[in-house]
Amino acid sequence: MDATSLKKLNLKNKRVAIIDLGTNTFNLLVAIKSDSGIQRLLSTKEGVGLGLGGINENKLSADAIERAMQTLTKFCEMSRKLNAEIIVAFGTSAVRNAVNSNQLLELAEKNLALKIQVISGKREAELIYKGVCSGYVFSEQGLIMDIGGGSTEFILAGPNGVEKAESFEIGVSRIYQLFKFSDPMTTKDCQTVIEYLEKATGDFFEGIKCAKLIGSSGSFETFYKLSHDIDLPDDQYVNMNSAFLLKGLDRIIASTQKERDENPYIIPIRKKMAPLAAIKTKWIIDKLKIKELVISPYALKEGVMSEIN
Repeated sequence: MDATSLKKLNLKNKRVAIIDLGTNTFNLLVAIKSDSGIQRLLSTKEGVGLGLGGINENKLSADAIERAMQTLTKFCEMSRKLNAEIIVAFGTSAVRNAVNSNQLLELAEKNLALKIQVISGKREAELIYKGVCSGYVFSEQGLIMDIGGGSTEFILAGPNGVEKAESFEIGVSRIYQLFKFSDPMTTKDCQTVIEYLEKATGDFFEGIKCAKLIGSSGSFETFYKLSHDIDLPDDQYVNMNSAFLLKGLDRIIASTQKERDENPYIIPIRKKMAPLAAIKTKWIIDKLKIKELVISPYALKEGVMSEIN
């Protein structure tokens, strides 16, 4: 079921489960929306690596489909134990680009009675924006950045709403599987990534002058944990000075695989790709001369929740 279809149902004050099938990570939110706001009953994530083994060939590998079904089965069981009245699922970059995505969609519908709605990059950006706005007010212009395994969304917004938005198929899983990198990454490796990003994003950033970056959950939660040695506070938007963040990003980029493997603040699926997310974020900070970062705990699934009437 598409998120827009939720508007036609009377789901207010009912338990709704939302599954976001990200290219690296699957996210689950079970919540109730009422006139007083959103009550979160469960929010969890699991590294699946749906894009590993075939994303640059626009395929889902057999192993990836198996991992996806295992996690979807688990998420559906968790949702039903919480008496969710409806479970909705959304496939993003890896699913929408895979020529064999129907294999996963058919398995989910047959085995779990779960219909996965494949959404466009434009729709993904729209939902991310709505998710961020669930708890953040744009009193001034800001650039939302959502780093995914398959795609990365950039949404320029201000007091009057979205000014410019685009979803680029430049996710960290794509980059990780496209190039061979040293361990730790070299200056040349970093430049290779930057040149790739510059070419892929074209003239999108021309004319954008924005001092505030809003990082949408995911990798930005990891950046916060590694910079502060504590978990990101639940359901809170936090501010970070860009100079302080840059020091943390440099440490991630310079880290070895062994160091990341031993770090408890990096979830397993991000241990291989954290330097790529750090390079991408540093590139944006330098490119736009960002002064302040706001980390949003909310993203696509909260955007879906916001559309419930």
